[in-house]
Amino acid sequence: MASISDIRAGIAANLATIPGLRTSAEIPDNPNPPVAIVSLDSVSYDKAYAGGMVDYNFTVTVIVGRSAERIAQRTLDMYISTGQNSIKSAIELDKSLGGTAYDCRVTSLNSIGSIQLNDNTYLAADFTVTVIAN
Repeated sequence: MASISDIRAGIAANLATIPGLRTSAEIPDNPNPPVAIVSLDSVSYDKAYAGGMVDYNFTVTVIVGRSAERIAQRTLDMYISTGQNSIKSAIELDKSLGGTAYDCRVTSLNSIGSIQLNDNTYLAADFTVTVIAN
């Protein structure tokens, strides 16, 4: 059975293939943008898959600096779009997440907006990642 920590680390490792993007498999005390942070949202047990599979739903929060609004938005757009710096493409590059999962998919982008961290305002987006493992 794969551990949740190993699955988070696998997602972070796939995200680390994006040039210039920092990644964190745990929620950091003081994030340093641009950064992608992986956190567990929910677990669905006893799925109908063979062998008692489990669906893990993670949120990947991508935070970019906001020194200039246009630059921040364009940077975030680059991560949202498909292509070289795509969050979806990077996570799904190795759907086994280093052998810890049977499959993983980025299923949605849930929100985009400003967030306040340590007296600074940043722009962030939340992606939902579904992982099937046992």
